[in-house]
Amino acid sequence: MSKIIAFVNQKGGVGKTTTCVNVSSYLAESGKKVLLCDLDPQGNASSGLGIEKNKETKTIYNVIDGECFAAEIVQKTCVKGLDIIPATVELAGAEVELVQMDGRENILKDILKELLESYDIITIDCPPSLGLLTVNSLTAADSVIIPIQCEFYALEGLTQLMNTIRLVKKHLNQKLEIEGVVLTMKDSRSLLVHGVSAEINKFFGKKVYNTYIPRNIRLAEAPSHGLPISLYDTRSPGAKAYKQLSDEVLARINEWENKNK
Repeated sequence: MSKIIAFVNQKGGVGKTTTCVNVSSYLAESGKKVLLCDLDPQGNASSGLGIEKNKETKTIYNVIDGECFAAEIVQKTCVKGLDIIPATVELAGAEVELVQMDGRENILKDILKELLESYDIITIDCPPSLGLLTVNSLTAADSVIIPIQCEFYALEGLTQLMNTIRLVKKHLNQKLEIEGVVLTMKDSRSLLVHGVSAEINKFFGKKVYNTYIPRNIRLAEAPSHGLPISLYDTRSPGAKAYKQLSDEVLARINEWENKNK
């Protein structure tokens, strides 16, 4: 049974794409067949995995627009077992086009249906907004992973995000659950960070992963080389943290699979 996990946070710069790319990579390296669907018009997950983007590149926008099927645009990445549906800035126009479509909240769900049997896990890198693309992701997903940066302002958008998740669960996708919450860019020396971490743990409880992602320059460098951290610098603190986080994610996925057998 394939599980769809959306990586979501409407606040930009929290490590959402970095987390999606690196968790997806490590899940693939663990032996899972993984598909990453890039639904962010910035296309950072695509470039971060070495996907060439030009005028001929077919993307998720072309599928939403009805020009082709999802299976026709899937590309292999530099990671064995990890495929991707790429995105480019063209996708920004999809928000406007989706408004006029019948069943507009279910477009992505219908697109991914044809791929469910081909993959163990499908991850979605959502845009940093709570528009129709993100609503489509939440409607298609079984669960969400929320990366939260360890700073005061990160807490301000949480209420809005949780309200959106609650509304989607109530009206569009009753099975939607929070897979987990991951603290990113954590500087353990900061007292403010400890205070923010305590608030997040108080709010989400056991949903917060034990592993946190530290600030690490190698994580910032890896996307410019078109590589996940596991292939760029496997010995770096960032790589070790994402490997541990992925092990936690995989353990929860295995629990879910056992419950749904």
